Amino acid sequence: MFALIKREIRDHVIYFIAAAALAAILIIALTSFAVRHGTRIDWDDLIAPVIPFAIIIMLGFCAMGVSQMYTDRNRRISAFVSTLPVTRTHILLARILTGILIILILFIPLLIAIVILMRMFTPPISMYDGIVFDVSATILLMAFACYCIGLLTGWSSNKLTPTLGALALTCILMPLIVVKGFGWEIIVILGLFIAASLIRTWQTFTSTPL
Repeated sequence: MFALIKREIRDHVIYFIAAAALAAILIIALTSFAVRHGTRIDWDDLIAPVIPFAIIIMLGFCAMGVSQMYTDRNRRISAFVSTLPVTRTHILLARILTGILIILILFIPLLIAIVILMRMFTPPISMYDGIVFDVSATILLMAFACYCIGLLTGWSSNKLTPTLGALALTCILMPLIVVKGFGWEIIVILGLFIAASLIRTWQTFTSTPL
């Protein structure tokens, strides 16, 4: 399993570099914004520029999943790897763990930076702790859900089908945050969606001839 994960990391190292670079850029931008406004910081001022940027990031994770599966299907990577003493389930699991790692590399440093900045530049209100958890969990699950959409739609020999399918499902999924807000309800919905997507992806990936 470790060898499979290592192979996935090597094959998709560009995503790791992009995630780390983007995290650094966002942290610098947020820190600059917080320092410039000081204790008068109004986090609502960030909503307008953050929303389109967040949409682009989520679409990026979806595209990453599509790229992984589409490349595998058309270059028959799994057909080669399957000659080794591994199962298709192991191959898919290694791919999913790699995607999770990329998501964490982007968001964990960013979320830690946001928490630190909030404690430095906002009043010590206890309700912030609950808000930070709800927002963090929702963002992480939304990113993973978009990635799962990419995995689900990317296993195709037709380039247009996975692209349009992934875009459609992602555009349907992301507005849930606007409708439901941040909290346990959206967390449960995203969790169920992720579980259903992964099960369907596993069924398709393991049953399709390589």
